[in-house]
Amino acid sequence: MAGFRSLARQVRDPRCDLALRRYSLRKCLERFAPYGHRATWDHLCGRHRIDPEDRAPDPARLVAALEELEDARAVWLAYEDNFADRRKREKHHGLRRPGHIDDWHRRTWGGNGVARCDTPAEHPSAPLGEVLRRLIGALEAEPGEACPVCGQTHIVWRQDLEHEPWSGPVCTGCGIVVPQPLLTPQAIAAARRAAQRELASVA
Repeated sequence: MAGFRSLARQVRDPRCDLALRRYSLRKCLERFAPYGHRATWDHLCGRHRIDPEDRAPDPARLVAALEELEDARAVWLAYEDNFADRRKREKHHGLRRPGHIDDWHRRTWGGNGVARCDTPAEHPSAPLGEVLRRLIGALEAEPGEACPVCGQTHIVWRQDLEHEPWSGPVCTGCGIVVPQPLLTPQAIAAARRAAQRELASVA
C-alpha cells in the first residue's frame, strides 16, 4: 500500500496520465483528511477550481490542491510529534491516565477527521493549514465559548453524527464537529439547549 509521500510524487509526476494523478490525490485523502475524506475532497475541489467529476483536471490545479494538503499535514505531524513528547514526559512523571484532549486525539490519529465535517459540503473556507493552526492553538489554550476555527458562537449538539464521536457539538458557521475539550461546560450546555429548540420548532 502506497504511503502519502509516494502518492504525492505520483500527483506531481508529469509522466503519469491525469486520471492517475487525480486518483493519487484522492488516495492521499485516505492517509490524511482533516475534514474527513468527502468533505476534504469537496474543500480542495472548491478552492482549486477542480470539477469533482473531471477525470483529467488541470495538472497545475491538482498540484496546488496537493500543496495545500501537504501544508496542513506538516502542521499536524508537528503537533503529533509534540504530543508524543509531552506524553512521554507525563508518563515519566507518573501521569499514566490520558486527559480529555488525549481521548479526542486518539480518534484523530494520523490526521483523519481532525476537524471533521459531518456534512461534506459544509466545511471551513480557509486553507486547511490555517484551520489546523487555529485548532491546535485552541488545544493549547483554555476552553472557550466559540468555535476555535471560525469564532462563531452558534453551536448545536447533534445526536446522529456519521463518525465517532456519534454525537457532539457542531458549529453552524463552518460545519466542524468541535472537539468537546475546547468548549466550556457552559458552551456545551448552550449547544444542547440549541438542539432542543430546533427539535421543538420541528415538532
